Amino acid sequence: MALAINDIAPDFEAQTTEGPIKFHDWIGDGWAILFSHPKDFTPVCTTELGAMAKLKPEFDRRNCKIVGLSVDPVENHTKWAQDITDVTGATVNYPMIGDTDLNVAKLYNMLPAETEGTSEGRTPATNATVRTVFIVGPDKRIKLMLTYPMSTGRNFDEILRVLDSLQMTAQHQLATPANWQPGDDAIIAGTVTDEAAKGMFPQGWKTLKPYLRLVSMKK
Repeated sequence: MALAINDIAPDFEAQTTEGPIKFHDWIGDGWAILFSHPKDFTPVCTTELGAMAKLKPEFDRRNCKIVGLSVDPVENHTKWAQDITDVTGATVNYPMIGDTDLNVAKLYNMLPAETEGTSEGRTPATNATVRTVFIVGPDKRIKLMLTYPMSTGRNFDEILRVLDSLQMTAQHQLATPANWQPGDDAIIAGTVTDEAAKGMFPQGWKTLKPYLRLVSMKK
């Protein structure tokens, strides 16, 4: 079965560069980002891991843990970490899963369930689909899935923006419009009547269409 938004994120146990984890227990009562890589010592991924390390304090502020995954042994990740520091100036400051048995990649539909064997002998090309970002909420449900081609580096500022939107709309009956940034107006959910909205948003709102009501969320 293919995974979909709001499905329970598959739980798993795995070895990481920071020791063994059981995914749901590791998440705890916060948020988590799982982002995957097809192979260690690949150029685009090297830049991505460093970019994520630099942004980690922002994710920490949002009570969101980060875990990386690569279809290679943990000991390779440790060696790769030095290259990442050399290239980006950042130290990898989050765990990296060693998915040598391809278990997590298959659980998360990044490789077909019938894929046989281990990471041994596999290439970035055969693992090309292991380039997905998952955001998982405190309820252990998948809130976002975003898969990139190997030739395109990921925009982690965008992942941070989506997390801000997800966290705000989880607290309020809101949605966010195109290109929304924190502090911009949000959309009152269509399930909220005008009468109910008066109590929820006493500051008022701007009606562009009966189904499109913008409210300021500036503090």
